[in-house]
Amino acid sequence: MSKSTTPLTLAVVGHTNVGKTSLLRTLTRDVGFGAISATPSTTLHVEGARLSVDGEALIELYDTPGFEDAIALYEYIEQLPSPEQRPDGPAQVQRFLNTSEAAQRFEQEAKVLRQLLQSDAGLYVIDTREPVLAKYRDELAILAMCGKPLLPVLNFVNAPEQRESAWREVLARLGLHAVVRFDSVAPPADGEQRLYENLSLVLDNQRPRLQRLIDHNLAQVLVRRKAGQRLIAELLIDIAACRRSVPPTRLEEAIPELHQDVRQREQRCVEALLKLYAFRKDDAQASDLPLEEGRWGDDLFHPATMKQMGIKVGGGMAAGAATGAGIDLITGGLSLGVATVLGAAVGGFTETFRNYGERIKGKWRGERELTVNDATLRLLAIRQQRLLNALELRGHAAQDRIQMDEPLEQQWQKGELAPQLTTARAYPNWSSLNGSKPKPDYERTQAIEELAASLAREEVRG
Repeated sequence: MSKSTTPLTLAVVGHTNVGKTSLLRTLTRDVGFGAISATPSTTLHVEGARLSVDGEALIELYDTPGFEDAIALYEYIEQLPSPEQRPDGPAQVQRFLNTSEAAQRFEQEAKVLRQLLQSDAGLYVIDTREPVLAKYRDELAILAMCGKPLLPVLNFVNAPEQRESAWREVLARLGLHAVVRFDSVAPPADGEQRLYENLSLVLDNQRPRLQRLIDHNLAQVLVRRKAGQRLIAELLIDIAACRRSVPPTRLEEAIPELHQDVRQREQRCVEALLKLYAFRKDDAQASDLPLEEGRWGDDLFHPATMKQMGIKVGGGMAAGAATGAGIDLITGGLSLGVATVLGAAVGGFTETFRNYGERIKGKWRGERELTVNDATLRLLAIRQQRLLNALELRGHAAQDRIQMDEPLEQQWQKGELAPQLTTARAYPNWSSLNGSKPKPDYERTQAIEELAASLAREEVRG
């Protein structure tokens, strides 16, 4: 499709305090657009925003002040003298805009009508919690005079007191059959798609442009979700690989330190997800994790660790191919060749033992290795995936903070741990919580990608 230089212009109109600015925030994914308040007449001026794809502006949206006294305005327009015997709607509106009352008593309504006359169409936002009163019928009658296509947008349809059926009935009587449900606080997953599809019914010549925007938005949904799943996978790998050797005399201090670091790491993931979905930093806060005390980390003898150390595993025992040391995998304790192992570590016999010698010596000295238990990893995975789902269904006009609820114990203590997390336990250099930033590592990256892909598959099955 050839690029158009002129964007489609839409005026967002309606009664005061029905959620026009909220709709604009959600469509533009801009939590800072305009001002939102329960006080009527928050928007006093026309404010615009653009929706672009690949640098081309496809749609310009104009937020307008709310109608306040449609009944009086309708009566005023009807009694205005006219040189024509039967002026059409736009001529009637223009006649009103030329009066002094358009700059005084009906100043806000005049701003709305001027913008609608200059636009290709209007989105008429309705608070479905409100009864269908005479003032709303007069609003629609005045807007219809502008001669522009109108698409009613039913807002707050998730509220228990909504009157959607009554609004649909009156809209149908006025000939407005293309109607879209779009709760700006919690829009449906396909809300934007349906809005633009319905808009194409009243603006058939704009169908290719609107379809392009639909396709772009759907693609962005997938991009954001994949990026979000990768952020969660990075969090889980980071925490699974965290390992700290601590002398028994420091356990009382080391355990709370580990807990605090894990909680802060989860909060960084929360903030990264909020930024990805263009929400405010304080829209969600990770609550305290029910962390248990550190455990013995027997993963020094995990097959992945043994492989990295150049030790072949078989028959329940490990033969020290590089060192001649024997390590009992059943008990997880050091048995034969301790001096050989330690000598290799101290003397830098291999690169492997420069990485693992301190851990082996620590076990020999009776140090405790603190790691995060499997149940906590499962809890983290569930909480972050719940947050990801909540962000996808959250409108950018929402004001309440997302609650990071704690899943019930039976929901996260069962099942096998993802194999990538089990492997990560054997690679403490994969974790940023062990004192240094992880270096670029193909196996770590591969584990993150595989875990992110498994999170996506779990979602599909769920």
